[in-house]
Amino acid sequence: MTTLSPGDAVRRFAAIFAGEGCSGENARSVARALVAAEADGLKGHGLSRIPTYLQMVRSGKIDGAAQPSATRPRPGVIAIDAAHGFAYPALDLAVAELPPLAAAQGIAAASIRRSSHCGETGLPCEALARQGLVALLFANTPGAMAPWGGRQPVFGTNPIAFAAPLQGREPVVVDLALSKVARGPVVAAKQRGETIPRGWALDAEGNATTDPDKALAGSMIPLGEAKGAALALMVEVLAACLTGANLAFEASSFLDGEGPPPATGQLLLALDPHAFGHAQFGERIAALVSAIEQQPGARLPGARRLANRARATREGIVIPPELEALAT
Repeated sequence: MTTLSPGDAVRRFAAIFAGEGCSGENARSVARALVAAEADGLKGHGLSRIPTYLQMVRSGKIDGAAQPSATRPRPGVIAIDAAHGFAYPALDLAVAELPPLAAAQGIAAASIRRSSHCGETGLPCEALARQGLVALLFANTPGAMAPWGGRQPVFGTNPIAFAAPLQGREPVVVDLALSKVARGPVVAAKQRGETIPRGWALDAEGNATTDPDKALAGSMIPLGEAKGAALALMVEVLAACLTGANLAFEASSFLDGEGPPPATGQLLLALDPHAFGHAQFGERIAALVSAIEQQPGARLPGARRLANRARATREGIVIPPELEALAT
């Protein structure tokens, strides 16, 4: 198998996207996000997405040359139009614009519409946490999950992410889908010709299934059952209704090049810890982290991701066999 350093992988795959008509900046943004997800061990949002992304660009479902634009409807709000392009350049714009607004206002928000698959949602939050901010991201995705008690998907897997700075160490990052398992692992199982564990998904008739094809045609099971479905509703309001994006059941699939652009949405919030009337944030979060880590067997969310990232930096990233021809 081919093994590349993360930097070489970004350059190789950025060149592939540029060769398909993506602007250089967009190609680099997409490649950085996919390689970062692969390095972090989130393979469902990593290099496995490349064939589908290329289909979407070739069909015009994603405009690889789109340039996101921003307006300022209120002092603390940035409204970003991703212009039916990749989500990553729009998120890059949000991460660049939010810190000065959060410093001035205490809290700032970036809404993104006419967007697409945004991959590892923890990455933009982590980028803001590295600048001393607490960050949250909400994203809606194409219909994949029925309301609790129903069979027809109304919500996406609707991921949420959170990050906060820690003095002298990597930020703490939470990144999760509101289904028991994100759709990425189901897609990966389908590509490998494998079954999925029972309890991940239901088929179109509402029956438990281990067949990834039937799972993708049916409904993912919510994390926490009825509670997860309620959280998915919350994310749908924040990421679609508030931003002016397509609702999950209106959005075309992230998994093929068919149909119109998905036009989904994201909402990214940035909070300045210094803006809340005290100077104890660093001490308070350090005490919280200590209370967690002093317990045998306990760890902070994201610890495995950081270990995977460090390993990828040392040993490189293994290019899946089906992508080796693209990477050479």
